[in-house]
Amino acid sequence: MGERTLILDDRRMARTVERMAWQVLERHREGERLVLAGVRNSGYSLAERIQTHLKPHVDAELIEIEVNKRQPTMEGTRASASASSLEGAHVVVVDDVLNSGATLLYALSYFLTASMGRITTVVLVDRNHKRFPVKADIKGISLSTGLHERVEVDWNSPCATYLV
Repeated sequence: MGERTLILDDRRMARTVERMAWQVLERHREGERLVLAGVRNSGYSLAERIQTHLKPHVDAELIEIEVNKRQPTMEGTRASASASSLEGAHVVVVDDVLNSGATLLYALSYFLTASMGRITTVVLVDRNHKRFPVKADIKGISLSTGLHERVEVDWNSPCATYLV
């Protein structure tokens, strides 16, 4: 394993996630039904943490969305709830790292088959290497990195984000 540079330590990550939760609440205050759709694995872990902060204020549903990151067009995007069952809901699509934008774009496309109240995108780290026209409405941090570098989010205790 190569050299790892710490970007967010446990304490700073906790503050960042709490701030992001407040931003979600501000954007979706008027919605009757709020759904957090976490992209499988790290995106879902982030969605769980955001949901924890939202609990005292709003009852946000949590679903998991799965995108084949290596071949997104070969296997369709799947979720633990059908898009039609979420009709009218405010949906927050959550992922850990926004790099090229492909994963977020395919995750968003799943919800475009039904009429949603509002869709917001949330990422912990925006790497600014987009190849697709998608952006994060709410981001924890923006990070300028080289194309050869990777960002890893480790949700184990203590939580941390690394540049590898």
